[in-house]
Amino acid sequence: MAQSMKTAQTLIGLGTLAVGVAFAVGAIDIKSDAGYSGVGPNFLPWVVAVALMVFGAWLLWEARTGGFRFMEEPSGGEHADWPAFVWVSVGILANAALITTIGFILSCTLCFVLAVRGFKSAEGRLDMSPRAWLVDAAVGFAISAPVYWMFTQLLAINLPGLTHSGWL
Repeated sequence: MAQSMKTAQTLIGLGTLAVGVAFAVGAIDIKSDAGYSGVGPNFLPWVVAVALMVFGAWLLWEARTGGFRFMEEPSGGEHADWPAFVWVSVGILANAALITTIGFILSCTLCFVLAVRGFKSAEGRLDMSPRAWLVDAAVGFAISAPVYWMFTQLLAINLPGLTHSGWL
């Protein structure tokens, strides 16, 4: 196996391990008061942290002892599609930045629209016409609105809304 591939695989293992450690550090600050069935709010973060650390260590061991086994040849393009990556990344970051300002529904709709631009760009089918933007926005709204209403109205889980009515 080429040294560059071994280095890349080692970095993947180290990165996964580091994310697990970061989750564990964050889980330390979550109170552990037992709730329903004796499970506290820190249970799931600890499960994720331990799983990430175990899998990170496993990936690291795999990389250092011969490389990832049974790995298929990569599919897709020879090089990364940076414009598509940027579209999707901007969508995710915009969602995170705007969710408390414009509400869950509109920020998720925007995220959907920008992610669709990225995926279509990667396929070579990027359509920048106003009609395409409107169709994608309508689909994004049609997905995010019922999710918002289900969480806020049926499950009584607070998500950021645009109004205080609980419906938008």
